[in-house]
Amino acid sequence: MSNYDIKDKSLAEGGRRRIDWAEREMPVLRSIRERFAKEKPLQGVRVSACLHVTTETANLMRTLQAGGADVVIAASNPLSTQDDVAAALVNIYEIPTFAIKGEDNVTYYKHITAALDHKPQMTMDDGADLVSTIHKDRRELLTDIVGGTEETTTGVIRLRAMSADKMLEFPVIAVNDAMTKHFFDNRYGTGQSTLDGIIRATNVLLAGKVFVVAGYGWCGRGLASRARGMGSRVVITEIDPLKALEAVMDGFEVMPMLEAAKVGDIFCTVTGDLNVIDGPHFEAMKDGALVANSGHFNVEINIPALRAMSKSDPALVRPFVDQYTTADGRKINILGEGRLINLASAEGHPASVMDMSFANQALSAEYMVKNASRLEKKVYTVPEDIDKEIARLKLASMGIKVDVLTAEQVKYLGSWQEGT
Repeated sequence: MSNYDIKDKSLAEGGRRRIDWAEREMPVLRSIRERFAKEKPLQGVRVSACLHVTTETANLMRTLQAGGADVVIAASNPLSTQDDVAAALVNIYEIPTFAIKGEDNVTYYKHITAALDHKPQMTMDDGADLVSTIHKDRRELLTDIVGGTEETTTGVIRLRAMSADKMLEFPVIAVNDAMTKHFFDNRYGTGQSTLDGIIRATNVLLAGKVFVVAGYGWCGRGLASRARGMGSRVVITEIDPLKALEAVMDGFEVMPMLEAAKVGDIFCTVTGDLNVIDGPHFEAMKDGALVANSGHFNVEINIPALRAMSKSDPALVRPFVDQYTTADGRKINILGEGRLINLASAEGHPASVMDMSFANQALSAEYMVKNASRLEKKVYTVPEDIDKEIARLKLASMGIKVDVLTAEQVKYLGSWQEGT
């Protein structure tokens, strides 16, 4: 293979071992790959993917490849690539890969361009950068594209905005909105892996710290729950009164970010929005504050505002910890350059939750190929039968059985005549 850009092909064997390790925790995706290998539902379909290049993603790429797809992948974040996995994808699985951990912005978009040069018939996004780039700069590709899938909350927000503006030129399935995705990936996966990333980057004790979580969506719920479980006093900031009320009823303190900034020791944003932590918040923070993000893009923390308040360039005090010194002498630490910390300094979600997320990706790709001709140019949720089938397969892999309605119960639920 000559069509790739990775750090070092010699890392491939180590990557293969880790991919195999992850596969042991991904029985649902493995069963789909076995079926795909027999049925070839994606035969000849050119797929361009822009995803985090991790062990779990490698198993998704293998599944698409087994289904007959002609796959190319680029990194969806400059810090999330696992270089040994990228090497294994190229050297062992012969999947063109464009991803280098720590790549600069120019290289990042060069890699997206390389993925689009594949002339995809289907896109698979983690943040909607492929779709956005196609619509802005590569519109000649629209002719061949039948549809796409999107993995993240951030990407779905972008795509729904495009759809609302009548700018989306092909159907996209919001894999992120599947129950088996956001219930488990966002809550359990993000909750655990974000704490893992913060701890690996800093080695701080969470017990006794004031941990501020910005946003109480599924990611925020999971993160808050796990931070509390580690002994932190957890504060939630929110803009949605319903979610704020839920956080209060779940036993958390809720306050505006400007108030939280005065008491917080550790901050983490999980909102998908811009400048959630801004200049006035940095002005109020304690000396030694740790500030991280676990949303997809590095826009949730206004790092330029912090830089403008600082005496000099930040000091790299630990890997993935940039320490800024403000004019009044306070030290504020930005983790992972403000990029998603669970992949910047750790390994991302555990494979067992990505098993369900990537099963959704694979089955949604199959669904798109079969049904694209009748779909409109808008964002679709994952069909309920796919969602339930993934849940059924996951339970079966865990050796768990559930009850089945009797004929009498089915009749009762479908009737209106019987009452008290």
